[in-house]
Amino acid sequence: MTLTATAKPVSPQPGARPSAAYRTWRTLSPYAFVAPFFTLFAAFGLFPLIYTAFVSLYRVELQTPGEMEWRGLGNYTALFGDEIFWTALRNTFTIGVLSTVPQLVMALGLAHLLNYRLRGRTFLRTAMLLPYATSVAAATLVFAQLFGRDFGLINYVLGLVGFGPVDWQAGTVASQIAVSSIVVWRWTGYNALIYLAGMQSIPSELYEAAAMDGASRWRQFIHVTLPGLRPTILFTVVVSTIGATQLFGEPLLFEGSISGGISHQYQTLGLYMYEQGWGFFHLGRAAAIAWVMFLLILVLVGVNALIAHRRSRKEAGR
Repeated sequence: MTLTATAKPVSPQPGARPSAAYRTWRTLSPYAFVAPFFTLFAAFGLFPLIYTAFVSLYRVELQTPGEMEWRGLGNYTALFGDEIFWTALRNTFTIGVLSTVPQLVMALGLAHLLNYRLRGRTFLRTAMLLPYATSVAAATLVFAQLFGRDFGLINYVLGLVGFGPVDWQAGTVASQIAVSSIVVWRWTGYNALIYLAGMQSIPSELYEAAAMDGASRWRQFIHVTLPGLRPTILFTVVVSTIGATQLFGEPLLFEGSISGGISHQYQTLGLYMYEQGWGFFHLGRAAAIAWVMFLLILVLVGVNALIAHRRSRKEAGR
């Protein structure tokens, strides 16, 4: 059996001039280490993004993907003229607000409580991740039963306090609240642990100085914790905004319909894209929706970053 060894450039002796092979190795080795990531990113991230933009300019049907008819911006103009698109966009915004705001507020409160020395806090921190670790399909199916019109637990509790049954899958506001509650349940614990990590990075000397000045725990939270958590809060807002824009699994499995209800009352942009591509077989229009979602995410992230930058400049100028 023959063994083949690959020679590695040997480091030069002190005082000796490095060889050409060694200088080449020193120059190219960092790129060799990061090359696998950029190769995978180009294959599974950059290429699909560019190809989706290319497909969005053509009329492409799922049955005949090889037959492409040039439309230019026709898919986008047809999209903006579709009333259902604007309904899906509005639903995406309202569900995003209904899920993101309570989620981050509750996560901030839970993180503040877990930051104190409580009994069993290690168990509580671990339990925070259980909803996040639960499958979206399992969580959505359970919540669909809880929000059932005739035998759901939520309507049973409402009946105990004198309210009539609510059709959580038919009403616009009710169905959006139900879908948002699934998102809140799944992601609150995850964001709470992120906030907890940010709180633990705040120097304890700031709290000690605030306590010596007579500040209560609430004032310490307002004037010490929140300013120290500003970068973390911005991160969670951006990530939650992206997640809300791409919301798909929860509305799809809530009733099992790609139309998001009878009157599209909780159909999001992700569900609308799926309906156009795999329900109506319009791959070109689905690609256009994907790019609209991508540009929408860029705008929302840019607005968040601009607000944070202006706030930082305003506080720095004080």
